[in-house]
Amino acid sequence: MHASQSIMVERYEAKYVIPRYLVPKIREFIEPFCIPDPNCSGDPPEYVITTMQLDDPWLRLHKAKENEAIARFKLRARIYGTDGVSPVFTEVKRKIMNVILKTRARVPREKWCRELLLNPRRKLDFGFRSDKEQVAFLEFVRLIRQIGAQPTTLIRYTRESYVSVVDEYARVTMDRNLLYQATNSWDCWGDGNIWRRMDSVESQNKNYPFSGIILELKSMTDVPTWQIELVEKFDLVRAGNCKYSTAIWTEALFSGEPELPSSYAMDMLSQ
Repeated sequence: MHASQSIMVERYEAKYVIPRYLVPKIREFIEPFCIPDPNCSGDPPEYVITTMQLDDPWLRLHKAKENEAIARFKLRARIYGTDGVSPVFTEVKRKIMNVILKTRARVPREKWCRELLLNPRRKLDFGFRSDKEQVAFLEFVRLIRQIGAQPTTLIRYTRESYVSVVDEYARVTMDRNLLYQATNSWDCWGDGNIWRRMDSVESQNKNYPFSGIILELKSMTDVPTWQIELVEKFDLVRAGNCKYSTAIWTEALFSGEPELPSSYAMDMLSQ
């Protein structure tokens, strides 16, 4: 699954938190321009994503997002589905201004372990599909070792996904059932442990009277006209929604650590 996705993608992303009643209307609007993502199944077309977020002991990757650093990156590993057979996809996702640059590599599930990433004597060649993919994986490992990254959070959600048939690259995704759990394990993908919701009104913290769906419009830097018209038709307002930071902030409500960002804390107190 997802083997056809590019090893490197440079793109533009816009996120919106939308009410559930808009979902059927958006499906109807994009029908002339998109087809279901071939990696999906069912009606609507969707799949489950589980992401292992990696950060240093001071959570500086999370804080770079919190402080809206102009240039920042995320380290994560991702599996698809819940049947236990998906390979692990490693990702370095960089954001420079409004442009996203993502590199990824595929690791066989049976090869994925802490020693693979942290043992300098471990062989890091297990049949990559290209030299670029191998370079992407080596960069992932280099950054982990350089900043001392370790697993901090697992995030799981269901993604409804569509791909454009009229553009070189454009996608529409809608994420629901957002869950997270704190972790320090390189091998556990969350099964058997307690998941906590992070798509509640409180977690989304947008002062909305509803728990929303996360809509993402993705394209090359030249945004398709139909995506612009979609935003205008439904009067959408961009809303930053980093799943990793939302998980960190939501966990802070339970544990008190790390501290909530000041704006988040004030909003919560005012509700």
